[in-house]
Amino acid sequence: MAGSFFRVECADCENEQIVFGKAANVVNCAVCGSTLATPSGGDAEFHGEVVETVEAR
Repeated sequence: MAGSFFRVECADCENEQIVFGKAANVVNCAVCGSTLATPSGGDAEFHGEVVETVEAR
């Protein structure tokens, strides 16, 4: 599987969540429901701050 996992911090509630870098669906925050990532044809577009790369492939 090509792609990496990233720890993304929610801009609204500061919750940190792990998101796949090539997300095919909209990823919402598990705490407040705001959008963390949207698909953009290849790599996902992150709407929060990328804190770290959890697993690079």
